[in-house]
Amino acid sequence: MSFTKIFKKGVTAISAFGISSVLLVSAADGQQMSHRLDVAAGNNLYCAGYVQTSPIDTSRTVIGGFNEQDGFLYAENDEIYVNAGANRGVKEGDLMSVVRPRGQVSTRWSNKNGLGFYVQEVGVVEVVRVKTEYSVVRAKTSCDTFLLGDLVRPYQERTSPEYAKRAELDRFADPTGKARGRVFMARDNQQMVTRDQIVYVDLGAEDNVRTGDYLTFYRPLGKGNLFHGPPESASARSYGYSSLTYRGGKFSNQTPRKSGEQARGRVVTSQKAKEGRPEIRKVVGEGMIVNVKERTATVVITRTVQEIHTGDWVEVQ
Repeated sequence: MSFTKIFKKGVTAISAFGISSVLLVSAADGQQMSHRLDVAAGNNLYCAGYVQTSPIDTSRTVIGGFNEQDGFLYAENDEIYVNAGANRGVKEGDLMSVVRPRGQVSTRWSNKNGLGFYVQEVGVVEVVRVKTEYSVVRAKTSCDTFLLGDLVRPYQERTSPEYAKRAELDRFADPTGKARGRVFMARDNQQMVTRDQIVYVDLGAEDNVRTGDYLTFYRPLGKGNLFHGPPESASARSYGYSSLTYRGGKFSNQTPRKSGEQARGRVVTSQKAKEGRPEIRKVVGEGMIVNVKERTATVVITRTVQEIHTGDWVEVQ
């Protein structure tokens, strides 16, 4: 199957599930023959990026553009040059992936040391002319602009796991006891993400996770606000809310209770009320692993209860 056919899978959006659809229709009678739903397609399948620790091959790079005198950014259908030709076994029609290593990952959200370096996936090119020491390639599809110096790698076909009907997301699910990790980064420098977006977690091959595994996103109960509000609903004042003549009591509304069996003690604050409670987690979403590296995995978010952000926990279902 050609890359064009693979990459264009999922052009029909199924908004109810946040996934993509492929319809194979009979040319003879127009009847639907099969209906496949993919969890990830297009940009989320071929341009999700990843974090790896193993060295990357830097021998094949983008060295020029046909119209480089007019600019330094190249996109879909532009012709560019790579430093690999017949001397390296390149042939017309070959497909190549273009990637851009962005640097070592440094994050406060993981206890793992040395997660690796982030590799941005830029797009795919097709060889149109082969010379002895270089080749002319045309950008078949681009997820970002191509730059001189980007790395070129052999193209590898990817297949998304097929969507399967799942039970309603359990917002109060108990822990599974399986591998747990953290969201340490999101694609495109985002800090808060939602359905159909990409995040990176510190679970990898060393944690025995696999492509197609589902993860639960969660955080400790009460955490996740961008801004800190007042700790109580109202100050525990006992005056100033009634007239001096007709007042029947000096209790203010919407304030915490007093401690003690006869309410003679101190006010029980929200912080005090939380002391000693069991660990309670708040489930905020679900995602599926689409790529696994040594110490990390790339995840597409499939369902959300509310926004997910860097620092949230994940657990294998």
